[in-house]
Amino acid sequence: MEAYTDFAKVYDEFMDETPYHDWALYISKLIRSYGISTPYKKKDENELLLDEEQEQCAESGEDDTEELLLQEQNLVVELGCGTGSFTEEMAELGYDMIGIDFSGEMLGIARNKMEKSGHEIMYLEQDMCELDLFCTAGTIVSVCDSINYLIEDEQIRKAFTKVNNYLYPGGLFIFDFNTLHKYRDVIGNVTIAENREDCSFIWENFFDVDTNINEYDLTLFVKRRSGENSASANDEAEGYVDLFERSIETHLQRGYTLEEMKAFVEQAGMSFITAIDADTHEQPTEDSERIYVLAREHGKDALA
Repeated sequence: MEAYTDFAKVYDEFMDETPYHDWALYISKLIRSYGISTPYKKKDENELLLDEEQEQCAESGEDDTEELLLQEQNLVVELGCGTGSFTEEMAELGYDMIGIDFSGEMLGIARNKMEKSGHEIMYLEQDMCELDLFCTAGTIVSVCDSINYLIEDEQIRKAFTKVNNYLYPGGLFIFDFNTLHKYRDVIGNVTIAENREDCSFIWENFFDVDTNINEYDLTLFVKRRSGENSASANDEAEGYVDLFERSIETHLQRGYTLEEMKAFVEQAGMSFITAIDADTHEQPTEDSERIYVLAREHGKDALA
């Protein structure tokens, strides 16, 4: 079964403790430190102000071409946006966002969130290896181990080359990845189970030491009401009962070392900037389980 179909319906419930807001604040800090994109508005005293260059552009009445280039510079694209939780947090900070995901089911939930929040976010259903944007972007980000779903060297090279192609000159690529250490030594061959009121899951990991690929078989049990929908207090007496519908998805992710990721970045034509342990925000170590990598566009020669 294709990944993130039935799981999409309960994904947010099982990820309800994921610190998307904290991630967004930290990614925003990295963009301020290393990038060229800025948000369009200030959200509160702890967030970002409208960039001076934007203000000057608005006051001077510069031509449409310069305004369009400025919009591209300040555009942030998220690869593997899923149900849009992180995308929404970045939009709330004032960034002009595009979300990319391969799962139509996940994007449907993301669009519902957008309707409720009122944010203007463009969502595109695309494979990140086939990224196709209408313009360049000052920043491209990918969080929550989406890159680990690229399990072949050629897939990563192709995706990263696409990123380089669509980055604004000098633009920033920020992505995280789960390390080989995490899959091999921490979660490999471990079974995780969780029970909620309306859904439960069994998550079985199988790590292959020859390929560094972690296969996890996800068995879902989601509560469904038999018969027609009813709000009656006497549902059971009327013949309505709660059933749990079972479904199975198989996901494949590959563990990588930092050295491998540095090589992929450079092979795609980007320059490696730095790497950061995603949990400690310090230099990565052999025990790092998730790592941020920052890279910069410095030309399109690799695509010639």
